[in-house]
Amino acid sequence: MTTFLIRRLFQMILVTIVAAMLSYGLLYVQPGGPIDVLLAERQNSGANRIRESDIQRVMQRFELDLAMPVRFSRWLVGWPKGPIFGSVGADWVVGCATPGQVRLRYPDGRVEIVEEGCEKTVTLADLEGRKVSRGVVFGDFGDSQVMLRGRPVTDLIWSRLPYTLYLMGGSIVLAILLGVPLGVYSAVKQYSRFDYIATTIAFIGTSVPSFVFGIFFILLFSVLPQRAGLPYLPPGDAVGVRDYTIPLIGMVEAGSFLDRFLRVLMPCGVLTIINLAGWSRFVRGSMLEVLQQDYVRTARAKGVREQVVILKHALRNSLIPFVTLLAGVLATIFGGALITEAVFNWPGIGRLFIDALGRNDYNVAMAILFVNVILLLLGILITDILYTIVDPRIRIS
Repeated sequence: MTTFLIRRLFQMILVTIVAAMLSYGLLYVQPGGPIDVLLAERQNSGANRIRESDIQRVMQRFELDLAMPVRFSRWLVGWPKGPIFGSVGADWVVGCATPGQVRLRYPDGRVEIVEEGCEKTVTLADLEGRKVSRGVVFGDFGDSQVMLRGRPVTDLIWSRLPYTLYLMGGSIVLAILLGVPLGVYSAVKQYSRFDYIATTIAFIGTSVPSFVFGIFFILLFSVLPQRAGLPYLPPGDAVGVRDYTIPLIGMVEAGSFLDRFLRVLMPCGVLTIINLAGWSRFVRGSMLEVLQQDYVRTARAKGVREQVVILKHALRNSLIPFVTLLAGVLATIFGGALITEAVFNWPGIGRLFIDALGRNDYNVAMAILFVNVILLLLGILITDILYTIVDPRIRIS
């Protein structure tokens, strides 16, 4: 087991670095970055409002004037901060502050300005005094560049994390507690009326997008009951901004336990239905395969009670494939549900990630992606260990 853990930890480090490189590169090469926004605004409002110095200042703040490998290295491990050992490589070029421009005139009279070369380079000496984090490897994700400018990214994540934890945690626990028994009972009662109903509901749950469920829930449990004067659920947000009255329930104080509980019901219900539908179908298929094995027929032929056959012999082996699905639970609990949180305006990590992408706050977006990769790899490692608990025949060499 020790050898296995050491080998897997080494593999996790390599996968984490590769995943960080790919996600970091893709995030910065996507169109619509802060410089593109400035250039578009400059084109619309004129060069007098947005000067070249403004563009250079934004490039330096986002470190867009540095080459991609240097920028990634500073984000990952906080290096280089300047010349090596104080003086080595002070004149080494690591980026370009002002790209060169060439005016091209075509035979048909068209004129096009393209970037070529570099008018003002950035060297290692220029990095001295420039603010940089200690690196995400050491737990420092830097400061927020837009959303909470100058504040640590960790403060922003910690402020949103509790909302995601109790939303995602509650929905996943409910989905497991309901999905496993439903899948097992549906397999045992194959082709029964219950099986047909459960299968139909599961197909609907897995095929309908989460935003459709969210809109349907808002109409069914909030808009229509409120118009009819019936008890209703608040349509969005995690905490109310003012007190409100619900028929048959009375006055609900904003920020109270009842207010928070009523607001979490709909997003938690949407996520529970989606997870429940997929997991129950998976458990049903795995259980049906196990029930056809020879050792199950042998146990029944020996007169073992059906309840013991199902719970002791069949259920444990049918959960082995299901354990694989649990590998991503840690990342899911942290990352939240992007679409569902957006529909219900839930201030969780998923909504934070969408806002960070929309506002080009790269440090926040990359922090969430990096932590998700770490948690996913840890979940896979825990899953491998759980295999030995679920199935004692598995031995790790």
